[in-house]
Amino acid sequence: MTRLEAILWNIALPGFSQLLNKQYVKGIVFIVLEFLINMGAHFNSAIQLSFLGETEQALATVDMQWIMFYPCLYFFAMWDGFKDAEADPPPLYSFIPFACCAYFVTVGIMYASVVKINGVLLGPIWLPMLSVIPGLIVGLPIQLLLAKKANATP
Repeated sequence: MTRLEAILWNIALPGFSQLLNKQYVKGIVFIVLEFLINMGAHFNSAIQLSFLGETEQALATVDMQWIMFYPCLYFFAMWDGFKDAEADPPPLYSFIPFACCAYFVTVGIMYASVVKINGVLLGPIWLPMLSVIPGLIVGLPIQLLLAKKANATP
């Protein structure tokens, strides 16, 4: 399995790439945690309502205390699948963009009830999803700088 495959399978459902990599216990743990958090947060209902444009109702539906766990589980499962996908070790510091995305998405959840763009409330699904972009914008350069510094050190 390639690293891109691992990321894409874990985007579909955290734990899938671990199962495909024959890491059954780890994969099942990720899937069980995903279902537990998803059900506790009423996440699927919030996704459906958000996609239908019912952002206020999505905010009223989602349990913020539960959904706060989701970004860390989600991005850790992606990182774990990424690092184990190929025989060669992952690039140096490649965990940093995943961690930065988890941080930014978590902050996006915290601000989901107040941030508006052009008067439109983005809510508990769209703002966190868009928060991946600054997570990558911050995380990738940090990874590259640290890797460059580590490779330059004798």
